[in-house]
Amino acid sequence: MNIKQFIIKYILKNMDHLKRNLPRDVFLHLLAVVTLYWSAISFITLCWQYVNAWFTDALNYNYGFNGNMRFAMASLFIVFPVFIIVSWLLNRIYASESQVRESKIRKWLIYFTLFLTALVIIGDLIFVLNTFLGGETTVRFMLKALSVLIVAVTVFWYYLDDVRKNTPSALGKYFAIGSCILVIAGLVGAFFIVGSPMTARQVQFDQQRIYDLQNIQSQVVNYWQRKGAMPNSLTDLQDSISGYIVPTDTQTKHSYEYIVKDSKALTFDLCAVFNLDNRGTLETQAFPKSPVQYSEYTPSFDHAAGRVCFERTIDKQLYPTLPAK
Repeated sequence: MNIKQFIIKYILKNMDHLKRNLPRDVFLHLLAVVTLYWSAISFITLCWQYVNAWFTDALNYNYGFNGNMRFAMASLFIVFPVFIIVSWLLNRIYASESQVRESKIRKWLIYFTLFLTALVIIGDLIFVLNTFLGGETTVRFMLKALSVLIVAVTVFWYYLDDVRKNTPSALGKYFAIGSCILVIAGLVGAFFIVGSPMTARQVQFDQQRIYDLQNIQSQVVNYWQRKGAMPNSLTDLQDSISGYIVPTDTQTKHSYEYIVKDSKALTFDLCAVFNLDNRGTLETQAFPKSPVQYSEYTPSFDHAAGRVCFERTIDKQLYPTLPAK
């Protein structure tokens, strides 16, 4: 056997080993695992927001409720399809190059995934038992813990079955179909909670109106304390030295309404036109009221849709006039 024949034989003998470590395979396997983790976390987050929506808790104020749900939705819209496509490509590669299933990077990533999911399952069960022994048995808590457990067990069971076999598992098709159905159902249902992008924009305009009215209210009180009289109009609040400019409606560009109802009783109205009714809705929780100068005495700005006026009366004892300097 000459040197050329020996080299050819050696290459053919080790071809399978070379194929198992192609950069293509490393890229696809890493991408599949990362998108799997991201999709699983996003789906769990989505489930938790469903629980927050259906089982409200007075002791757990849902700051950022809609923000968390929208981020989970956006992640599932982008990341989950990438996971499905990459998994499909890998299965096609396995069908034509069976040795790729034996690549070290694939084995390491799968066993690392099994390790992480095993830790999640154990930690979740310990947390549930510890919390149960502490007297916490609410449906809200149990459903959140159950969602984590179900996702972790499903991922662990599927990949444990897959890594034991030399050929793609028949469960892969059912796993993909079932996960797609669950994700699509979760995304469709979420739209009924957070609303459309147009609704979200209308909510943001309404919240900006509340911020503006709170700001104007603070300036009216400050005007009374410094001058001992109510401003006749919003233009009286303009101050070229401090740089304060009375805000206008960011959507309509119209001025807000300020009406003095009783200058002696220090009663006035602040009015604005709102897009949506936020009374008792999750949108109210999703966009908590911003703190203002007199936040602990600030009445509610919950509102109906359309033109709404908020009547305010300055308490002279709480806000006495300031002594002249």
